Formats: sequence, structure tokens, C-alpha cells
Amino acid sequence: MKASRTSSSPLLPFAMLVLTLILAALDQTILSTALPVIARELRGSWPLAWVFSAYLLAATVVIALYGRLADVLGKKPMLLLAIGLFLAGSLACGASQDVQQLVLARALQGAGGGGLMTLTMLTVPDLFAPEQRGRYQALLGAAYGVSTMFGPLLGGALVEHLSWHWAFWMNVPAAALAWGVLASTLPSKPMAAQASAAEEGRQRTRIDWLGAVLLTAALVLLLLATQHGQLNLPEAVSLWLLLGLGAKFALAFIWRQKRAAQPLLPLSLFARPAYAAVSFIGMATGIALYAAVVFLPQYLQIGLHLSPTGSAWHLLPLMAGITVAAVTSGKLLRAQRPAISVARVACVLMLLSFGLMIGVLRWLPAEPLALSAALLPLGLGLGLLFPIVTVVAQRVSPAQHMGIATAAPIMLRSLGGAAGVALLAALLTRLVKQELTTPGALAHGAADAVTAALGHGLQSVFGCAAVAVLLALIASSWLVQKRPPEGLANDGLLEAAS
Repeated sequence: MKASRTSSSPLLPFAMLVLTLILAALDQTILSTALPVIARELRGSWPLAWVFSAYLLAATVVIALYGRLADVLGKKPMLLLAIGLFLAGSLACGASQDVQQLVLARALQGAGGGGLMTLTMLTVPDLFAPEQRGRYQALLGAAYGVSTMFGPLLGGALVEHLSWHWAFWMNVPAAALAWGVLASTLPSKPMAAQASAAEEGRQRTRIDWLGAVLLTAALVLLLLATQHGQLNLPEAVSLWLLLGLGAKFALAFIWRQKRAAQPLLPLSLFARPAYAAVSFIGMATGIALYAAVVFLPQYLQIGLHLSPTGSAWHLLPLMAGITVAAVTSGKLLRAQRPAISVARVACVLMLLSFGLMIGVLRWLPAEPLALSAALLPLGLGLGLLFPIVTVVAQRVSPAQHMGIATAAPIMLRSLGGAAGVALLAALLTRLVKQELTTPGALAHGAADAVTAALGHGLQSVFGCAAVAVLLALIASSWLVQKRPPEGLANDGLLEAAS
């Protein structure tokens, strides 16, 4: 079966997909260096941490809904809607006059950005033949990883030379260009489904809105719990209340999915071993990526007294590793290399990286270049895994569920990053406080004591991240080699064992 193609070269619309994914990835981290300036210039009673959390919440909760709506209404209209919301949110963010306006505008921007992360991956099969998709999915994975890393650098440069408003306004011309090109070049209909026309008609009439509401409530409550310490919520809204309500809504969502005629997230997908494996691997990559991106700059800035921009430059080996390995992963998939082998190599590289970082913090804690070099294997491992998660998830799933099957691992990666960082941050805070309050901890000066405590705490943090990667390595065993079905012989991909 041939993929639906555009009438002209697919490279132009693909370039626009890359552009939109870059914009969505940048906006996850671009404010890390711009936020202090925003805090000085904007008034408001809401906590400034909500500027980050509003985008994270909105982007995460809409991922699954975008995936399902793409199955029902088509990918093109949903992609154009996501770009439009992101563009409108960017305009509103740049024009905000107080913190409250900025928080609400960031939520609107996130409602579009969450769709961009899913729909760009989902649209690739409409542009390229099966044997080419791994390569282009890999390029999207590389663009996402590198853009996330460059966010702090770009944010610092914009604040220094222009103003914080341009951290948002720069999105407007790029998003408008992408919207116009994609509106005119993408095929109007999604790739031909294997389901019958009658079944497709029934699919188009049903959306599990109750399931969507339950999932949204569960995700919002659980994500608020991960950010509880930073958001200054009312005293009545305790951490345990958020966790308890979130768990109840999550269980209600699962109950609904088992009984809904057209579930938002078919649980049958997770009965496929390969799909369950890549979903867990996606979550582990979120934990590993953000553990390095969030905590290592903190150590470089607080412990070694580097500037925000200087600490961001030390992430370059991570960027380089992601870029090179993502392209390589696409080539390996195209050459029909077993995904199980590539995934195992990736996990081993990531374990090596966390081991090296723990060793550097133990024996060379004052050498930022050694820490920077230790990031390279992590970047290589992440780059190898990014395309595998998306491509394998698409290939082991029924055509009528392609959208939600692509979206779920991306949603889990965001959840893994958010929840993992929150839990690891709580662990780090506890370990640092515990060490600083021990007798004689400050004997050699407060600054040296903080640096030592932070370094010791990060060894435990990176050890926990390594455990997540180790579990991903075990899960990769569920990627089993099986002869692809007729019509997909050139995919070089893996199906789940039935």
C-alpha cells in the first residue's frame, strides 16, 4: 500500500513540520533564562512558576485528544488548528501586561504546542513511503531534542539584545509561514486506512468526550501535584488531595476506556508487547532527558558559579549526540536493523552516561568540562531512541488508531519528564538539606558546603534516572523480531508478537 503523497515534493511541507516542532520544543525551555527579567517587569499576584506550569499542563493534557481527533477528523485540520492556537497564544504572551495575562496566554499557547509535538510525527506517513519514514521521523526527533537544549541560550540572547517579548513574538512569522505552506501542500485526507469505509464512518461520528474529560482532570491534578511546591497553591489544596483526586480520576478514566464503544485511548494497544515497550521507553526518555537538562545546569550555576549562558553551552555534547544519533537511528531502521538491538545499545549508552556523571561528581566535582563530556553518551542514546518510539508505535498499531497510538507515547514522555523531575527535585532538596544540617558541614565555608552537598545529592538523582533507563532496557526485550506483513516488507520495523 502506498502512502498518500502531495502533488509536489514532500520536502517543503516536511520542512514546515520541522519548523513547527522546533517552535513547540523551544517554548518548553526558552523562558528559563528570560524569567528573571519578566519577574522584574511584570506585576501580578500569581506565582511566576505558573508561567511554566500553564504551558506544561495545557500541552500535556491535549496530546491524547489531538491524537484521537486526528483519527476522527483527519490530521491536516487538527495540525492547522494546533498551529493557529500556538500562533494566537504567542501573540497574547508577547502582549501580556501582567503575570495573570501571561499565564492564561501560556495556557493557550500550550494548547497549540501540545498538538504540534504529536501531529508533526503523525503527518510524516502522509508524505513519505514506508521505507523512508524512519529517516524523516529521526530528523524530527533530532530537531526536538536540539531545540529543547537551545531554548535557554536563545532566551538569554533575546533578553540581552531585544526584550522578553520577542521570546514569544519570534514565533509569529514562523508559525504563520508554516500554516500557509501546510494548508496548501498537505493532502486533504489522511493516509488510506485499512478499516472499511463503513467502519471509518462510524469512527467519524463518535468521540469519547467523557473519557477526554476524565483524562484531562487526572492529568491536571497529577501535574499540579508534581508542581505543588512551586505554585503556592491555597493551603486547602494539599499535595495528598491532588494525588488522591488524580488517582481517582485516572482509575475512572481506565474504567471508562474498558467500556466505551469508541475509547479515547484503546487499552488494547497496550496488550501489544512492542507498543507497551515503546510507551514505557518513551516515559524513561523523558525522565533521562529532563534529569540532565534541569539538574546539571543547576549544579554548574550554583555549585561552580557559571553564568546561565555558560552553563547552557556545556549541554552542547548532549545536543550533538541527539542530532547525530537520531539521524543514524533513521538509517539503521531503513536498513532493517532490528529495533531491539538499536534500543539496547541506546539504553547501554545512557546508563554509561549516568555512570560517568556520577563518577565525575564523586572524583572530579570541580571540572565542568568532564561533566559536559559525560553527557555525550546520553545524547547518543536519546537520539537513537526518539525515532524508534514513534516509528514502532505507528507500525504495531491498527490504522484506525494511528493518531492516538502516536500520541500516547509522546504524552507519557511529557508525563515522565514532569513527574520525574518533580520527584527527583524533592529528593535532591531533602538530601542537600540533610547534609547541610549535619554537624561540621559548614566547617570549610558555606559556599563549599553547598557545592559538596549539591554534588552528593546529584549522584543519587542521576542514580535514580539510571534505574529508569535500566527498566527501559528490560522493556526493550519486548521488541521482538517478526517477519513484517505483506505490503510492509520494506519497513524494516518490528511487530509485536501476537
